[in-house]
Amino acid sequence: MEKNSTNSRRLARTWPYPRHNRFVMHLRQAAKDWFAEHKCAVHPKYAYCLAEWADWHRNIIVPEVPTYIENIRQERAGIGQGFALHDYIHHGLSSQALLFNLIGPLIVRNDLEPLREAVHSSNLVWPGLSQQTIFEYEDRSVFNEDSGQPTSIDLVIGDPNMAGSLFIECKLVETEFGGCAVFKQGDCDGSNPVANFSRCYLHYIGRRYWTLLDKHGFLEGPITTDTICVLASHYQFFRLVLFALEKGGTFVLLSDERSPTFSCKGPTSERGLMPLLLQYVPKRLWTRVGQMSIQNVVGAIALSGRHDWIVHFKLKYGMT
Repeated sequence: MEKNSTNSRRLARTWPYPRHNRFVMHLRQAAKDWFAEHKCAVHPKYAYCLAEWADWHRNIIVPEVPTYIENIRQERAGIGQGFALHDYIHHGLSSQALLFNLIGPLIVRNDLEPLREAVHSSNLVWPGLSQQTIFEYEDRSVFNEDSGQPTSIDLVIGDPNMAGSLFIECKLVETEFGGCAVFKQGDCDGSNPVANFSRCYLHYIGRRYWTLLDKHGFLEGPITTDTICVLASHYQFFRLVLFALEKGGTFVLLSDERSPTFSCKGPTSERGLMPLLLQYVPKRLWTRVGQMSIQNVVGAIALSGRHDWIVHFKLKYGMT
């Protein structure tokens, strides 16, 4: 037993892909150091997290950005629209805080050119007619989400009601896109309802996920033959992709290239959730499902020479 155990530990050190836990530990240390340097009050057990949710603005690098976010929240509240700040916005590893830190300064300083450069270098098409930016975008009508928390897109570039907009979802330390709550709560066995949509509770109560999968051709491929429902484990991915397609836009995942979760190059092939789940998307739609690395955007911002705050961003997220 000891010999086998020793061999498994030796083999583990030669695994040709990065390990997610090491990535997380590196980010935690960087966040801890950044909060300490800025004399922030932190959680007594987790020094990479601020002590109070209400202090979330201390998690944002450029001071104008929290003001911008709060102004938007108040404007939307005034017209009965939501703008959710995540429960962990005060966490040093919050993907929402990262997006505010990376794209927020470009918006408040009216300089989206570095983001445009990053989009182009990622083989994506920049919206031509509108450079509007919208954080936490929702439209309940897309899936008929008449109650509960609707599908929310982290960031839209362009007019969401015009073809060609980019619908961007940001991930940092997440280990998945997010599965179906009905399945997780034990109210569904996870079997594929493709032969009878009414077997799906969400379809039964009026949600349009399955009808839109059908509309856009997803049910002409492997989804049809799978025994297990693809939404059980990858619910969020398909919701976000369908949302962008219904709006005539492109879905873009913005993620850290140090994480093996969503995309990871190996010695012989690429692995990760994006290349895996792309196989379920009709090939004719592959140009409308893209990926962009955080490092790519950081590089474009640094190269512009117009944003000195990017040095602090790199320190905060351990990119130096």
